[in-house]
Amino acid sequence: MDHIVTVQDAVTAFADFMEPTNGELDAIEAEMPLILADVDLIDAHIITLDRLPNELDTRRIRRARNRVLSERRALANRAAGVALPEVGA
Repeated sequence: MDHIVTVQDAVTAFADFMEPTNGELDAIEAEMPLILADVDLIDAHIITLDRLPNELDTRRIRRARNRVLSERRALANRAAGVALPEVGA
């Protein structure tokens, strides 16, 4: 019995157009504090999946949520500062 095998061009999986651009990498780097804060919040929620949250868990979630909000505010302020031209200069 003969097997039918598909052959794919391995080069297309690593084509230049599939790599992130420098601008995309810079955007990811700018958002990294928010991404890490989101990960911490998810971790805090995961800890409480199999049990009722105790006082320590509640504080951990609250701190993580506040950190996410703080990072979102900082990211929005940085984006607004870049997008808006200076007035009165």
